[in-house]
Amino acid sequence: MTPLLEIRHLVKEFTPRPQLLPFGRTALPTLAVDDVSFSIAAGETFGLVGESGSGKTTTGRCVLRLIEPTSGQVRFNGEDVMAFSQERLRLARRDMQIVFQDPYSSLNPRMRVGSIVEEPLIIHSRGNRDERRQRVEELFEVVGLDPSHLGRYPREFSGGQRQRIGLARALALNPSFIVADEPVSSLDVSVQAQVINLLMELQQHLHLTYLFIAHDLRLVRHICSRVAVMYRGKIVEMGQTEALFDAPAHPYTRALLSAIPVLDPNAPRNRIILDPDSFDRAAPLRELSSGHFAAV
Repeated sequence: MTPLLEIRHLVKEFTPRPQLLPFGRTALPTLAVDDVSFSIAAGETFGLVGESGSGKTTTGRCVLRLIEPTSGQVRFNGEDVMAFSQERLRLARRDMQIVFQDPYSSLNPRMRVGSIVEEPLIIHSRGNRDERRQRVEELFEVVGLDPSHLGRYPREFSGGQRQRIGLARALALNPSFIVADEPVSSLDVSVQAQVINLLMELQQHLHLTYLFIAHDLRLVRHICSRVAVMYRGKIVEMGQTEALFDAPAHPYTRALLSAIPVLDPNAPRNRIILDPDSFDRAAPLRELSSGHFAAV
């Protein structure tokens, strides 16, 4: 089966602006994403995990070309996203959307929430004013919000409600693929469960495909069918979720999983401290078992 999304040898370098460097210093590029490859099947929830700064968010944004990659290939529905013109890329936004991490900064505080959700429909010339209004009301109901609150501003909603508004905006154009960039990390635990349940329900009803970026490993194990582990810009392990959690092969994966909190404070802990010198960062991924890859 042809993957819905296929990423091959994705690279992203960031070079500091010379004016931000001390006098006489040379600007050296930072390799944020280093030769990353993976694919996602239609209807799948693919998890991308790793510590802060590992390159997860940059990878997700490069996939959508919100950040232009330095090199590599991204194919969506068999088409080369890197070859899209600006006009073709704008049209592709109908099928590829993102839910941002921070529900407090991702919504324009000067716009009413109804206008925020309607904005993609206006940009893509979907329907007349009445039809757009009806669509926005439907979206509010889909994400569990009261359509009578469309005239309110983002500041009048809780964090969980704001994330629902961001999700409604992402769904406005009926996309098939959504990058969920740590969508619940800034929310209270009780609210996290509500938003995650909503994401799973929407996936079933709307046949959505997710690239789910997170650092909460318990959450990833619960909702993702496959997982890739990133360390310093590279994928060091990838496979079916249960296989990877039950038998991690890479030292970084083992250290990451050992940090998962346990509910019983008296339970014995076997915390693994990562030694970066214990493995070769340049080692390529190799298949250890069916569908389970690790850079060992």
